[in-house]
Amino acid sequence: MCGIAGAYFWPDGGPLTDRLTKILAHRGPDGSGRYDHRAGEGEVHLGHRRLSIVDLTETGAQPMVKDGLALTYNGELYNSPELRKELEDGGVRFRGTSDTEVVLEAWRKWGTEGLHRLRGMFAFGVFDERSGALTLVRDQLGIKPLFLVRRGKGVAFASELKALATELGGSLTVDDTALVASLLYYWVPDGRCAFTEAEKLPPGSWARFRPNGDVERGTFWSLRQVAEEGAAYEGEFDLNAVIEDSTRKHLMADVPVATFLSGGLDSSYLTALAAREQPGISAYTIGFRAEDAKFEAMPDDLMYAKKVAAKFGVDLHEIEIAPQVLDLLPRMTYHLDEPIGDPAAINSYLICTAAREAGVKVMLSGMGADELFAGYRKHLANKIAVQYQRVPGLVRRPVESLVDRLPVATSKRGFRSVRFAKRFLSFAELPEETAFRRSYTMYDQAELAGLLNPDLAGAVDDVITEHADTYHDNTLSDFVNRMCLADSRLFLPGLNLAYTDRSSMAASTEVRTPFVDIEVVKAAFRIPGDKKIVKRQGKMALKEAALSILPAEIVHRPKGLFSAPLRAWMSRDLAPLVREVTNEGELVKAGFLRREALRKLVDEDASGQQDRSKHLWHILTLEYWYRGAVAARTT
Repeated sequence: MCGIAGAYFWPDGGPLTDRLTKILAHRGPDGSGRYDHRAGEGEVHLGHRRLSIVDLTETGAQPMVKDGLALTYNGELYNSPELRKELEDGGVRFRGTSDTEVVLEAWRKWGTEGLHRLRGMFAFGVFDERSGALTLVRDQLGIKPLFLVRRGKGVAFASELKALATELGGSLTVDDTALVASLLYYWVPDGRCAFTEAEKLPPGSWARFRPNGDVERGTFWSLRQVAEEGAAYEGEFDLNAVIEDSTRKHLMADVPVATFLSGGLDSSYLTALAAREQPGISAYTIGFRAEDAKFEAMPDDLMYAKKVAAKFGVDLHEIEIAPQVLDLLPRMTYHLDEPIGDPAAINSYLICTAAREAGVKVMLSGMGADELFAGYRKHLANKIAVQYQRVPGLVRRPVESLVDRLPVATSKRGFRSVRFAKRFLSFAELPEETAFRRSYTMYDQAELAGLLNPDLAGAVDDVITEHADTYHDNTLSDFVNRMCLADSRLFLPGLNLAYTDRSSMAASTEVRTPFVDIEVVKAAFRIPGDKKIVKRQGKMALKEAALSILPAEIVHRPKGLFSAPLRAWMSRDLAPLVREVTNEGELVKAGFLRREALRKLVDEDASGQQDRSKHLWHILTLEYWYRGAVAARTT
């Protein structure tokens, strides 16, 4: 795993590439490289920071230049051995054992037509010295990031937005609609970027830039198409075998590999499979201060993690999450690139930091299983909502009135069930797409508009419409798989994969996600929704597969949360900062957010009548991100 950057037909492209690459040093502390070449009347410059994981020798160094092609590559190719053999059988001679060289030779042989054959996570730039063309590519599911800025015939690109924002910040403008979207979701959707001139290369796509200024774009893999093909599948397959194969491939490395182990189904399943392949593998889990866990009414995940570790001979390391959040908040905001209001990023960063200090460079995560197999509470809740709508109003209204009056917390503890009930009733009677959006986003349309400057009403409409367009962009007749597809297109790349990449790479650690694998995704969408949610149990198809290796006690345990004790933090560690930001923050001074609306959120949370901790945490992350963006424009 690495950091890549470059410039094509860009004034002072060489020095710019050096500066971009330097900012990405945390992504690759093991080495760096630069490549320069003429491209028609201009030049191309490719930069690289290396985190050595496969082929630790100089034959894996980058940018890799060979027979007229130059490649700067960030990723891991899990079917590298199979492709290497196929290429060797066709006469290709390899200099080393890296997957980078396999990608380069696969490009030489098949070009864009072979991109769908790559199984892994990747973002790369490849330059053809003969044609002078630069092509940028991003993996099928958006696991690895690639940001770019275009000007005239030129383009600058990097693995992280912060690199481009720092070096081009004086000329980049904050995209207000992207910030509005971040308030709705608590992240910026993958189809938008926090700066107007910057963009994210879409998952499963490529863009080619030529010396004459022509730009070609193409898509080599479609999640929608995979889901629709899956719906038509009528054969049988062994889901456990697919996941076992993916896990085995994701263990490929020339350095130690460990796992995240929360004690939940997904991480326990992967850890058990990994331990069978690599006995004695290490795993890392988190715990919270007892007073924070009690206040948040959090389940005892650690107990289950210990049981899994003991059963499969795993070397378990526990990390207590009692961070100095006032110090971590600005640091994490910087590393996350865009406003992301999920405190799980802190957990990920601290786990990866501890693993790295122990000499571990690679970790496996259960990320993606909930999106693909309908494991979130919102999936079950939306199914229940359809049934709830059939209950007579004379029965519903008294229940709703009672729940509305119940507090979500006292001064000593929170009430999880009340929080869930209030959340459910906020969307239970809405139409399908609207209900799904409200089941996981921060505000309804009126609340979001009321929080913002009135001039941004059009941006609110745009963001809501974009969600609806994405949700309806399929021909699936299966309600559960419609939700899974929407999550895999929005929630997974926009939030979970984004924070996982940034927080882990901030600690110079690579996180791999065996569930977010093209073969697992194909299998997931071959499973009908009534096999994913059965009665009141979500993720049933995955649970049945996991029973082949895990005890029922782990498979059917209550779902945990890879989150943080936000209410405890807000009421203690962060209370003064919340007051400062909501009263005199830069977003309030700039007129982007309304002071009175923010005060209302604070009051509702402080009274215990509503749980606004997640809303306020994201306001803090947005504020710190905005301060950094303003600072970049003025330096």
